[in-house]
Amino acid sequence: MKKIGILFGKEDTFPKAFIERVNSKKVKGIVAEAVEIDVVQQADATPYAVIIDRISQDVPFYRAYLKNAALMGTAVLNNPFWWSADEKFFNNCLSKTVGVPVPNTVLLPSHNRPDDTSEQSFRNLKYPTDWERIFDYIKFPAYMKPHSGGGWKSVYKVTSPEDLWKKHAETDQLVMLLQEEIVFDHYFRCYYLAGDRVHIMPYEPRNPHHLRYVVDNPTKDKKLLATVEQYTKTLCHGLGYDFNTVEFAVRDGIPIAIDFCNPAPDADINSVGQVNFDWIVENAALMAIEKAQNHKANQMNLTWGSFISNIFAAPKKAANK
Repeated sequence: MKKIGILFGKEDTFPKAFIERVNSKKVKGIVAEAVEIDVVQQADATPYAVIIDRISQDVPFYRAYLKNAALMGTAVLNNPFWWSADEKFFNNCLSKTVGVPVPNTVLLPSHNRPDDTSEQSFRNLKYPTDWERIFDYIKFPAYMKPHSGGGWKSVYKVTSPEDLWKKHAETDQLVMLLQEEIVFDHYFRCYYLAGDRVHIMPYEPRNPHHLRYVVDNPTKDKKLLATVEQYTKTLCHGLGYDFNTVEFAVRDGIPIAIDFCNPAPDADINSVGQVNFDWIVENAALMAIEKAQNHKANQMNLTWGSFISNIFAAPKKAANK
């Protein structure tokens, strides 16, 4: 019997529906359940062929558990090693290398020095910063947000250099991104699941949270929607995520990737709505079943992005010359 487990926290609707949907398909030799963790012993295999991770971004203990599980052969979705290393600035860099438009973005050093550091720790950092170069590239208004993290925490709109410096002083030791504002005509949030499953959802981030998926007169431009779908696949293939959301703001007909690092994306029926909820439950169930069927014991069963895979493959190619 191959077990599919789902690891979750406060959310209720998606985990319960996911377990019920997998089990309702009555696939021989496959069962889904909530993950149960007792003693976590080093190099000890879990009973799960597949684990859907919905909470380890908030619970370091779970992250360590999942890395051990993956090492011992569990297919953890998303890859806990990559998710631990990933952050938004790298994602923007990757996006530019694979040809997906992103907002003009710069990385800002933390306002306050990290603990146990001194001025000497930063002697490689040029002072003063060339702020004029940054302002010419980003322009105002702009958005400042942490280079790592999510949930709209510590996100600021800044309207001038003085406003930027004032708000940057509130960010303590956070490393921040400064990003140009994209004034958009349309906005999309796209579910992505391994196997090239993409579900495009018209989205209005300016609405209250429970109304963001309620959009009047969403576009039916087939060419635009096809580009959004392809960009979603390109980004997620590069990153290696199995379960993600990608957001696009469309400016002058061009989809610009705004946010695409959401390995535990919102899937609550009360926010995404019934139609979107039904799609994610059904397709997540199918994805997990496929992963369980393709699971191979005693080896790594993780997904690595094509970008990372190419990095790892490069030395091997050189060695074979």
